[in-house]
Amino acid sequence: MKVFKMGVPIFLIIISIVFLIGTINLPKANLGNPNGPIYFPMGISILLLIFGIIYFFQELKHLGNDNEKIRQLFSGRVLKLVAWTIVLGLGYTVIFDRIGFLFSTILFLGALLFVINGVKKWKVNIIVTLVFSYASWYSFSELLGVSLP
Repeated sequence: MKVFKMGVPIFLIIISIVFLIGTINLPKANLGNPNGPIYFPMGISILLLIFGIIYFFQELKHLGNDNEKIRQLFSGRVLKLVAWTIVLGLGYTVIFDRIGFLFSTILFLGALLFVINGVKKWKVNIIVTLVFSYASWYSFSELLGVSLP
């Protein structure tokens, strides 16, 4: 468990360095400021690197302490919820292009709410699913003019 806690900040540091190298290798712009396309991704990469280093030293400081929250994460209902969310998310990606945004979002969100809230709160689950899915579709498709599948 302690190795896992140190793995996340190390992973963040490695990813930020990879992105920083990739940013440096971006081609220069032909119009305007030649370095314009580099500024934003470089800033994000540098911030990720700084936060990864800070996170690394915070975890290093607490390495000797047992963390009850981590133990709770891998026990009981939480692990089941994480597994169901991953499975439903993968299913959502599979059906998204086939049946479209609105219907796939209704199925995904409805199933996820039933997993989280249970069958006893079926009215709330259905209302939230339908209202959120329709409001999202309407906001993107009608108000913003974004073409959704």
